Amino acid sequence: MEWIQSILMEHSSVQAVVIIALIIAAGLGLGKIRVKGISLGVTWVFFAGIFAGHIGLSIDPAMLAFAQNFGLVLFVYELGLQVGPGFFSSFRTGGVQLNFLGLGVILLGTAMAVAISLGMSLPMSDMAGVLCGATTNTPALAAAQQSLQQLGLPASSTALSCAVTYPLGVVGVILGLIFLRKCVARASNMKVPESEDLNKTHIDAFKIVNPALFNKTVKEAAALVGPRFVISRLWRDGKVTIPTSDLRLMENDRVLVATTEKDVPVMTMLFGEHENEDWNSDEIDWNAIDSRLVSRHIAVTRPELNGKKLGSLRLRNSYGINISRVSRSGITLLATPGLVLQLGDKLTVVGEEKSIDNVAKVLGNRSATLKDPNMAVIFIGMFLGLLLGSIPVFLPGMSAPVKLGLAGGPIVVGILMGRFGPALRIVTYTTRSANLMLRGIGLSLYLSCLGLEAGGSFFETLMEGDGLLWVGLGFVVTVVPVIIMGVVALRVSGLDFGGSCGMLCGSMANPMALTYVSDTIPGDNAAVAYATVYPLAMFTRVVIAQLLILLFM
Repeated sequence: MEWIQSILMEHSSVQAVVIIALIIAAGLGLGKIRVKGISLGVTWVFFAGIFAGHIGLSIDPAMLAFAQNFGLVLFVYELGLQVGPGFFSSFRTGGVQLNFLGLGVILLGTAMAVAISLGMSLPMSDMAGVLCGATTNTPALAAAQQSLQQLGLPASSTALSCAVTYPLGVVGVILGLIFLRKCVARASNMKVPESEDLNKTHIDAFKIVNPALFNKTVKEAAALVGPRFVISRLWRDGKVTIPTSDLRLMENDRVLVATTEKDVPVMTMLFGEHENEDWNSDEIDWNAIDSRLVSRHIAVTRPELNGKKLGSLRLRNSYGINISRVSRSGITLLATPGLVLQLGDKLTVVGEEKSIDNVAKVLGNRSATLKDPNMAVIFIGMFLGLLLGSIPVFLPGMSAPVKLGLAGGPIVVGILMGRFGPALRIVTYTTRSANLMLRGIGLSLYLSCLGLEAGGSFFETLMEGDGLLWVGLGFVVTVVPVIIMGVVALRVSGLDFGGSCGMLCGSMANPMALTYVSDTIPGDNAAVAYATVYPLAMFTRVVIAQLLILLFM
């Protein structure tokens, strides 16, 4: 049995891999356990690491630091890459309100942490860990630890205070949401919005009876109104054709138009008469409309098309087809000439079978190509993120410069890559499953090493030191901002309960609480609000964690 003791206790590269693998496997196994619909998920990896450290397991400090930092960088970069395409658009209209409310949660919790630290003479290194644990934000913890190391101060107490407050940070948000539902939410808040997105692509048929359009080309008609639209099919004299931009419109022509739901009244005024048939049903057989014309979804899989504008391909004029819609990450977009294509886009193409086959060759349409992630971009992005994170920013009154660090730099580069990469001809596409796997590997590595590092003195701190005080303070910092901003969202801003819960979960970086909300509230409004708030909230908390250390230590 000596070989077992050797592989578990004697520091080596193999021993490090074995210990980390055992911790992650045990944690993920425990994460599948649900109690009354609530599961801590990957958080169990953190606690499995704490237990391993408590019973005396350890790995080489250099290997521990490498695995922990690599896991963190991989996790936050992939997170930024995923949310990047929708990050900037989240600030439009309702997204602005949600993000302001989310920032209110963050600033209120931060103000409470500062007040408690100053009022009770607690070191800010401890209170920063309490704040990170109360908000279940491990990237912020990494940023705080890095700032402490930059100042030459120990960071062990920060990890310990985060560890002991983390469990109630998860539960506290759920308890706060239950309180809001029972005591604050009104009947009007509990209604599920019928349609959250008026910008969603909408298909309708119109009859041209407006004299202003008679004998005008499709291009000239499009210039008469502001909203964008695409004419997919045109009926004239009992025949269905695909209109080109030079086709002249005639009286009593019927057109099938792809536009947005909010612009339907404008389209009715433009064409003259709106037909009442529902063209947005999933049951419509588009290929049965006309025997000559078919409708197919063609995927963009050729890397050289990534970042090109749809109009530059001249597919309509070259092949006599029409493209009405583009599906991207579950969102349907209008196929306007200025739309920048991304690898993985699915185009709805209407035309004759042979013509569509030719278009498929131009676009690629090989799904197997999309299954292989562009590994080079992942590591280039991580490299650029670390460079950005190491740039010092000198602010007045601070003893040391502010850096985005291991957590902030990669997430910023990930967001920028996800949003602007295709426009720069950089292939950033990965399948959702690949992105989730890479994020899961990174987070599991980070949490296992973090728990292992803190586990040696975790229980002694909890029972004999300031552990119980940290737990109580963390619970207060978790629940109070959630309840206060929940009241503001429901009673002042008039948000529905699902949207309010998603905003609160996103601002607290708490996916476990979102899972609880999704299981108990119908509709996907909570998930949409969570995705809208989460990127800015994550970035803000990473920066605030550093500022607390640099300003108050």
